[in-house]
Order: sequence, then structure tokens, then C-alpha cells
Amino acid sequence: MTPEPSERNSGRRLTSFPDPELAVPECPKGIGSVIVSLGSKDLIAGVVLQPFSIYPDDRGYFLEVQRIGVGAAAQFSPATTQVSAALNYPGSVKAFHFHLHQTDFWTPVKGLMQVVLVDLRLASGTYGARNTLYVGGLRPWQILIPPGVAHGYKVIGKEESVLVYLTDRLYNPRDEGRIPYNDASIQYDWETQWK
Repeated sequence: MTPEPSERNSGRRLTSFPDPELAVPECPKGIGSVIVSLGSKDLIAGVVLQPFSIYPDDRGYFLEVQRIGVGAAAQFSPATTQVSAALNYPGSVKAFHFHLHQTDFWTPVKGLMQVVLVDLRLASGTYGARNTLYVGGLRPWQILIPPGVAHGYKVIGKEESVLVYLTDRLYNPRDEGRIPYNDASIQYDWETQWK
């Protein structure tokens, strides 16, 4: 659910980042909108979801992360695209961080992840929205995350997760901001929801 226009200025401004104009929204405790379809109307503006195919056989499996110039990350320049991977232990929470100019393209290749997105962009029509996505081997979706959208995740289950991600820019620590996973304004509920 997108906040009403009167609520858009109620967030805590991230004053050290004047462009784009970002603020941490005041959210009710919870997990926001759970996204269960690629074309969900509740998806944060600019976020793109794309399914990916897994090709298993008796040796294991193969998947294609990205082809240059094709799909959701088609606009990423080969000269500045960086490819990285993160191995995460069960129960780990890595949240929240955001970028001023960098776009991320995530492919969860192993395990199950509870991915959380929060729109920090004051000029966005979905400012303040929170999305929760359960992705990985059971839901093989790739996620394009635009600048100004805070993101993080929790590893669900007893298996490690592996996240392969592309960024449209080489790593620059000045482009990145961090917000604690338990931020009192975002109020994301990391506990198991369906007990």
C-alpha cells in the first residue's frame, strides 16, 4: 500500500545525501506487501522481477544469470558492470543498505531468501512502500533494484543461500548508505510470520 501524499514528508531525511532526495519512512510494524506474482500491483516503482530458468540433470544444475544487452539488466554497461557473490548462513540477516546511483540485479542461486525492499525516494509514487519477496530455488526470480530503494534479506530454512548480483557501476563506498536492520521507523518484522 502506497502512503498518502500527506505522509510523504513524515520520514527521517537522509541529509548527508541531497541527490536524490531520500528519507526513511515511518512505517507500521509488519512486512509490507508480500509479492507473489511478477506483475504485482504492489511492487515498488522501478523494481523489476524476472523469472530465470534452472536446468537440472544428474550432475547438478545450470542457470544463466545474465546476457549482455538482454533482459532486465540489458542497460548495464559492460565497461562498468561488476559481478559479485555472497554466501550466507541460515538465519543470517543482511539489511538495510541503499545506493544513490547504483542499480543492483540480484539472482538468488541457492537456498531461500526473504528479500525486503523499502522505497526511500521522496519523489517516488511508492515512497514508504515495503515489499517482501520469498525467492530462491523454490521461486527462481531475479530482482532489479533501482537507486534509492533500501534492500536486505534473511536466509530462510536450514540451507545456506548464495546470491549472485550484478551492479551497473563498480563498487564505490560513497554511493552506499546503511540503515540498521531493526530501524525504529521502518519497523520491519523479521520474525516468522506464519507460525
